Parts: sequence; structure tokens; C-alpha cells
Amino acid sequence: MSEIIDVSTLRSWLIRFAGDVEEHAAGLTELDSAIGDADHGSNLTRGMKAVVTMLADEDTAPESIGAILKQTGMTLVSTVGGASGPLYGTFFLRMAAKVGDCDTLGPESVAHAFRAGLEGVQARGKAVAGDKTMLDALIPATDALEAELGAGKPFAAAIRAAADAAEAGRDATTPMLARKGRASYLGERSVGHQDPGATSAALLVRAAATTLIDGEDGK
Repeated sequence: MSEIIDVSTLRSWLIRFAGDVEEHAAGLTELDSAIGDADHGSNLTRGMKAVVTMLADEDTAPESIGAILKQTGMTLVSTVGGASGPLYGTFFLRMAAKVGDCDTLGPESVAHAFRAGLEGVQARGKAVAGDKTMLDALIPATDALEAELGAGKPFAAAIRAAADAAEAGRDATTPMLARKGRASYLGERSVGHQDPGATSAALLVRAAATTLIDGEDGK
């Protein structure tokens, strides 16, 4: 794989994530029905379809990495209901602000963008690790990405480790007591259910790893 992320790769990541969200929409909604409003899958699917439509518009689609990330964030804020729209929107908007108007990103810049996005979600949601939210996938993913790159590992290994860490974080939410969001109203009844936000966040990071490692077609 290339160590350089370009506009085409970024677009492919977002399109892949949209497809993964749609594929897992029923499962995300089922998870959300247990501890939330039973709409996470449908809401996020609607938002990501809007992102794909935005990317496909030859006349108005943004052309730089920063512009694509910014427009993705704005689209999600305006089309996704509930808490996930503002949170995912903030993630991409903070990434956009970090990378600026550029056409390529190296591994360290990708890690910096993930950290900025994560910090935006933390600030917006007022949550921390262990609260049973999407942060329980995003925090270990970002930490793993930075740690692997800091140890001199290739980008492919680092982004794969990030995806693995996100999925481990997702799985770890099942025994947690929810302390933020709609699930927190359930108290002890939130224990034993995998968090839908952490589940979709793990899909986001895995989509990035698959795209960045294997290319646009996953081959």
C-alpha cells in the first residue's frame, strides 16, 4: 500500500463506510433498541447515503481532503438525527480543521487527524472512556494508531492495529454500565448490551483500514 493518503482514497473510505453501515443497519438498530431509541442504524445509513450523494455530485463535490472532511461533517450534522449526527459530524469537522486544505496526507497526519476528531467527540459528548459510548472504540483505535507509528511500524500495520483496537473496545462495552446518553437512563439494565455507537465507530475504523491497506476495491 502507499504511505500517502490522497483524495481518491479518502472518498473510497467514506463510500466503504457508507456501505458497511447500510449492510449492518439492522444490527445497529437492534443494538440501539435495547438501550437507545432504536434508530442508530437507520439514522446513520441516511446520513452516509447523503455523504455518498454529495461525493458523487460532479458540479459541487469538494476536491481537497480538508474540504471533503468538512462537507462530510456538515452533511452528517444536518441529516443524522439523535446524538450520532452531531458527534460524527464533529469528528469529521475537527479532522478537517486539523488537516486543512491539502491533497495528500502521510501516516502521521492521519494520526493527528484522528486525534483531533476524537478530541472533538470528547468535547461535544462530555464522555470519557468507560462511559459506554463510541469513545470506547475511538480512544483505543487512536491510541493504537499513534503507538504503532511511534514504534516505527508501517502504516498498514498501524491502521490494522487501530481497527483491531476499535473492535476490542466495542466488545468491551457489553459489560459496562452506561453513564452517558439515552442508555444511561436504564441504569443497571444497560449492562449486557453492546453499545451501538461503539459498534458503528468500529465499522468506521475498519473501513479505513480495509481501504487504506487494500485499496478502493478491497483487493
